[in-house]
Amino acid sequence: MQRSLLCVALVLACATPSLGGSSYTPNLNLRGGMFRLGGFLRTNSFGNLDSPNLVAPEGKVIQALRGGGDDKVVFDEIKTLMAGEGLSESAIGAFKQAYEALVRGDDGMIAEISITPAEDLPTLADVSTDVPDDKVKELLGKTVVMKLNGGLGTGMGLEKAKSLLPVKGDQSFLDLIAKQVEYFAKNKGDVRQMFMNSFSTSADTKEALKGHPSIIAGDWEVVQNKVPKIHAETLRPCKFPAEPKMEWCPPGHGDLYPSLAGSGALKKLLDAGVKYMFVSNSDNLGATLDLSLLNFFAESDKSFVMEVCERTASDKKGGHLAVRKQDGQLLLRESAQCTEEDEPAFQDTNKHKYFNTNNLWIRLDKLQEVLDKHDGVVPLPMIKNSKTVDPKDDNSAKVFQLETAMGAAIESFAGAGAIVVGRERFAPVKTCADLLRVRSDAYEVTEDCRLVLVKECAGTPPAVDLDKKIYKKVQGLDQMLACGEVPSLKACKTLSVKGKVVLEKGTAFKGDVKIVNPTDEWCVLKSGTYCDETVNLDAPNVDKLSADQLKEMVKKLQVAA
Repeated sequence: MQRSLLCVALVLACATPSLGGSSYTPNLNLRGGMFRLGGFLRTNSFGNLDSPNLVAPEGKVIQALRGGGDDKVVFDEIKTLMAGEGLSESAIGAFKQAYEALVRGDDGMIAEISITPAEDLPTLADVSTDVPDDKVKELLGKTVVMKLNGGLGTGMGLEKAKSLLPVKGDQSFLDLIAKQVEYFAKNKGDVRQMFMNSFSTSADTKEALKGHPSIIAGDWEVVQNKVPKIHAETLRPCKFPAEPKMEWCPPGHGDLYPSLAGSGALKKLLDAGVKYMFVSNSDNLGATLDLSLLNFFAESDKSFVMEVCERTASDKKGGHLAVRKQDGQLLLRESAQCTEEDEPAFQDTNKHKYFNTNNLWIRLDKLQEVLDKHDGVVPLPMIKNSKTVDPKDDNSAKVFQLETAMGAAIESFAGAGAIVVGRERFAPVKTCADLLRVRSDAYEVTEDCRLVLVKECAGTPPAVDLDKKIYKKVQGLDQMLACGEVPSLKACKTLSVKGKVVLEKGTAFKGDVKIVNPTDEWCVLKSGTYCDETVNLDAPNVDKLSADQLKEMVKKLQVAA
């Protein structure tokens, strides 16, 4: 049946008239067994790439995409450029996969009709057990914990590793991660700890951890690769002679796989008898090595297990786990992979119940098998981010930054699985709103240095919405908290702050609270408890602070810290 459909589809494509200078090409998109004109032509199962991709020659695709122009796009130029920077064959091969997807116009859409919801998943409660000491020792000897620490947090206005941000008092993410490792070693046993840093975070991370020499001893890090930014018009590497480092960008955390392979770290781990890798983000302090989960992963004999949480209304726009009808393979579908007509089903949290926490368990021997099967590359969908070559200059050249996500590899591992965990294992910080939430009393640091919700929150974190025009960057949040104290949020359901607001010490929010300052001045919200109300700060008797006053207040706090 599929062969017949393919023949029909190819006839349709060949029968389409020449487009000349048109900006559209009638390629075919085959995804999860579904055939669709437009976008790209690929095998009908992303997780099975044994068959060659059926793609038009690059030059013709470029002509169709760009309305004429280059006769040929040669990847050799990019390969030479990357090799000249000392990047490995694994890194180059992975970027080639992403780049060719860009050239094809690959949109990676996953049709609702091609998938079914993920159901009947085991839970952490189901597998929790007391693992015998002798088995703990055996398992830990075969395990490595990997923290992803390549992010600069540029979206939050940072220029150093985001993990250096203070998260509880004067303790940074890295401080707490180091204490987690040391607590585990003292109370449960030694386990290998590694970091995947980027070329921008490696030195800062090593400096921050120098007080913990056991953590940065030996092969403690893998350095993430870098990839060229691609000019949006020519689809060639973008040049920026004024600041050449701007020509490069990180390739996303999907780079875990080529970084492990290309650096030789994967081989060293396998040669040392390491079989299990637990991976999580450095900004998620709820994700620690759990012995019950490790034992479950080992006994399940699965190649790859993803920790997932139940979606709520606030998660409806995020990606979800699903099952491909064609072969029963688990996959991730992100919002960018969903058509407009499928949006209602995508956002139906009663149908698609689970989202990826980015806490992953990977069998390293199975990872090597996937790499061997696909010429040293883990097949991953490409994520195209439209940017400017100089992120501080909107008038600089338009570029594409090509990334991949490590969780999407669940499609490429036969026998992959998932397990449902509670929100106590998911406390990421991606925005200043997240940072305010975890700094507040809604979260506490446990004896083993995990960051978890307090019992008053009943498993649901407060939903915090900060005015992105004011608080997108940490500098804006610092100004909000210039009086030196984070507000109480443990009894808060939702908090919305619009406009320039400075919070006095002793401020608490309960229920649903909205603070609005319609003026262009920084207004002070007086200390007190605000419960289920909207507070407007436009009255003439409201205290105001000048930019210079705030700057001085923030500076004093930073000096004191």
